[in-house]
Amino acid sequence: MNQQYYNAVVAMEKADVDPEYIQGWQCGYLLNPMREEQRLTEAYEAGYEAGKEKDVEAYKSYNA
Repeated sequence: MNQQYYNAVVAMEKADVDPEYIQGWQCGYLLNPMREEQRLTEAYEAGYEAGKEKDVEAYKSYNA
């Protein structure tokens, strides 16, 4: 298990971050393809970009 990934997700959940952001971050971190266009949200896209960069602190400055 990747401890950085796990710790980041737990921290986001405890901080009550938008679930869309968390899902986007997880997909970006794991380099999964982005959702289809009609299901994209601002939170998901912000999380996806942060996840691609492996940024475990970006959620602190994201407030939807």
